[in-house]
Amino acid sequence: MAHSRWASPLDAIFLMGETPETLMHVASLLHLTFPAGEQRTYLRDLLADLRAGPIEEPWNLRLQTRRLMRQPVHRWVEDEAFDIDYHVRHSALPSPGGERELGILVSRLHSNPLDFRRPPWEMHVIEGLRGGRFAIYAKIHHSLVDGYTGMRILQRGLSPDPGDRGHPFFFGLTKPSRPPRDADPVGDVTSVVRGMAESVGAMPSVARTVLDTQLGRGLTSTKAVTSYQAPSSILNQRVGRARRFATQEYDLERLRGIARAQGATLNDVLMAICAGGLRRFLSDLEALPERPLIAFVPVNVRPKDSNGGGNAVGATLVSLATEVEDPLARLAAIRASSRAAKARMSGMSADSVIAYSALLLAPAGLQVVRAMTGIRIPVPQTLNVCISNVPGPKEHLYLRGARLEATYPVSIPGHSMALNITAHSYAGKLDVGFIGDRDALPHLQRLAVHTGEALDELEGAVSGAG
Repeated sequence: MAHSRWASPLDAIFLMGETPETLMHVASLLHLTFPAGEQRTYLRDLLADLRAGPIEEPWNLRLQTRRLMRQPVHRWVEDEAFDIDYHVRHSALPSPGGERELGILVSRLHSNPLDFRRPPWEMHVIEGLRGGRFAIYAKIHHSLVDGYTGMRILQRGLSPDPGDRGHPFFFGLTKPSRPPRDADPVGDVTSVVRGMAESVGAMPSVARTVLDTQLGRGLTSTKAVTSYQAPSSILNQRVGRARRFATQEYDLERLRGIARAQGATLNDVLMAICAGGLRRFLSDLEALPERPLIAFVPVNVRPKDSNGGGNAVGATLVSLATEVEDPLARLAAIRASSRAAKARMSGMSADSVIAYSALLLAPAGLQVVRAMTGIRIPVPQTLNVCISNVPGPKEHLYLRGARLEATYPVSIPGHSMALNITAHSYAGKLDVGFIGDRDALPHLQRLAVHTGEALDELEGAVSGAG
């Protein structure tokens, strides 16, 4: 019997958002080192194994109603003509096979839409990377997974044992066991409707919290960012389909040391170095707003031990204090804004967090319309840039004996949010991917370099203050 499932309301939002210019897929770029003595034949054998392996749900599911993307209810059905050769591809870098050549290839691959006549994912095995390495670029539509789920899938599809040569690939893994449920399609429809009803039922109390946020009321969170504080910037243009991609890697202990010294969180420090990088990047372009940039920050609403699946994510707004020159004062302002945002959501259920996020970010719809149409609608901006951080494994992992060295996320820019910065922690490092619109943001690698400079500056300021 063919498998099928209904898309959740949040999954449907990502399908409705898909356009030729706003491609709603996410990806990971994996850097791997060949097993000793196997560089010559390894990729040939790996590709043969990939194409011979089993395919498990949801990787064999396609949209039943792919030509009606903007309908509110979608169903995933099994692709009975599944073609593994279409999904698993082999690419090669031109000489000299450095980070620049890899970045150009990933920028091009991420600019191409997924084919909804098939299961919406691709995996590109990339050879020609110098230094005894190869890369894998895996692209998945956001209606199937969010960043948290993607990271969990990555972990489960790799092994902590370098000698494990039979570990299943991510698309060949069975889903984690769940409590039994009724397989009747009516039950699936009911669960979708129930999910909508629970979110709507949370609206009255959540609306009061949003109102308090917008009016700046409350004793513990008066620094919470409202929906109307963001300045206009070059980050808020209409985007095209072409992308630019850049990467940066940091030692996690450096960020944690700053966090401990300043009573901040790791996320606060990440936002601070991104803010410092953006301040320099926009200053160089003579495009730094006088008011602070506002970050859209996704919030995972699953339990910590969840294996993920589908989409379960809220969001909040945090000031990046980009108008502040002093790096310690900037971090303090970001920390205060982040704490205020968390205080607003404290004690909320997952459904309430999602409902709160929807209401808080609703005014951004006009911001997007303004960017798409070019009409100067007289409404304030809600946000400028997306910054997110997905925790990953602490130990090194292996793919059929090849050691995973880094995993860079490649996320989604869109109209009026031409830049997305996403970080993955892995084996003591923080791997950061910068994805932006090609025309709106020239020389994106300079932003990645500036964030490294901002980390050095912040670290020096902390040492000087101590």
